[in-house]
Amino acid sequence: MFKTEYVNRVYNDLKKSYSAEPEFLQAAEEILISLEPYVMKHKEIEAKKILERFLEPERLIEFKVVWVNDKGEYQVNKGYRVQYNSAIGPYKGGLRFHPSVNRSIIKFLGLEQTLKNSLTSLPMGGGKGGSDFDPKGKSDSEILHFCQAFMTELYKYIGPEEDVPAGDIGVGAREIGYMFGQYKKIRGEFNGVLTGKGLSYGGSLARKQATGYGLCYFTSEALKHLLNTDFNNKTVVVSGSGNVAIYAAEKATTLGGKVVAMSDSNGYIYDPEGIKLDVVKQIKEVERARIKEYTNRVPGSFYYEGSKNIWNTKCDIALPCATQNELDLDAAKALVKNGVICVCEGSNMPSTLEASKYFIENNIVFGPAKAANAGGVATSGLEMSQNSLHLSWSFEEVDSKLHTIMVNIFKNTLDKAIESGNKFDLVSGANIAGFEKVCDAMLAEGI
Repeated sequence: MFKTEYVNRVYNDLKKSYSAEPEFLQAAEEILISLEPYVMKHKEIEAKKILERFLEPERLIEFKVVWVNDKGEYQVNKGYRVQYNSAIGPYKGGLRFHPSVNRSIIKFLGLEQTLKNSLTSLPMGGGKGGSDFDPKGKSDSEILHFCQAFMTELYKYIGPEEDVPAGDIGVGAREIGYMFGQYKKIRGEFNGVLTGKGLSYGGSLARKQATGYGLCYFTSEALKHLLNTDFNNKTVVVSGSGNVAIYAAEKATTLGGKVVAMSDSNGYIYDPEGIKLDVVKQIKEVERARIKEYTNRVPGSFYYEGSKNIWNTKCDIALPCATQNELDLDAAKALVKNGVICVCEGSNMPSTLEASKYFIENNIVFGPAKAANAGGVATSGLEMSQNSLHLSWSFEEVDSKLHTIMVNIFKNTLDKAIESGNKFDLVSGANIAGFEKVCDAMLAEGI
């Protein structure tokens, strides 16, 4: 698979050790494909076994979470925290509550997070965590009890200068608040141990919008520098209808695009007149209902079962913002056939390796997640700065800093892509740019 004996050996050793972890192996393979030319030029990487040290997390913590539901029944879930790499700063990464959460997914997310955080230029290492707890259908009381039980186990391993978790799928402002309250109760401290907090207790303005807005800032730069165009008068499809998707759709609309389709895990809506975001926000953020409800409120819109079929919708720009591996090779071919010019990832690894390769081979602008969706963790880093300084910046200040960070991420990614021989290969550009900083720090810090 790989040209060099060293990289091939590293990957084969991973496959032997972690054969039951497909998401982790997928992420590692994609990264190693990009890094191999860089590794060939820097012999010290093999001599100091940097790849082996980079791909193996510093620690993976597993714990049980015992809580009681509204019926008085005991429930047991699995909890995880991977502290992946601390070469450039304290571990930083979200917590995901979803039935699919397991060791493989947590490790793939932590590995990606390490490179993503490096790309922001902020001093943050990589981490990730979560539980197989499913918040869907749970009462507020049950969410509270689970979050308290989860933090009662997690608090031992985190701190504002050690490991700073945030939100992810299934973990929003409500869950962060419950966990922060439990941490404060146990430790007797009020500090910046979590980001994504409410504004009344140390949160940052623009954090809610950050990942979606940052995705569109990155996409704008890619359109401008690679295709000499912008969002104006472009048709946009956004998968998902959570926080990232909603605010990506909002910013894309502000920049002149027309978002015509969004989805949830059951299916997708299509509105040829452009998605009415106020309706989507009411359904998803307030009522926590299914997106098919949109068609009952907006005449002329349509609902289709099967969320993956959203990629058959004709569009200029596709922003996958739902979950990993939602966009496969068949979907990529459908998008290209229908005239897509740009695909940028808002969720973590939503495109399969085959899909991303197909986009690059066909000179479709493809923004990989670790670069394109870094706005969320970048603003989490800005929240950490505000907490440390005991300050609160305005929405405009945070948004301006976020925009600057995303512009710089694209520039650094493009520069490395050009160096690697293909300006459209932003995957290699992002992997090399992110790895280079972590590698230099690991070499400087010794064993």
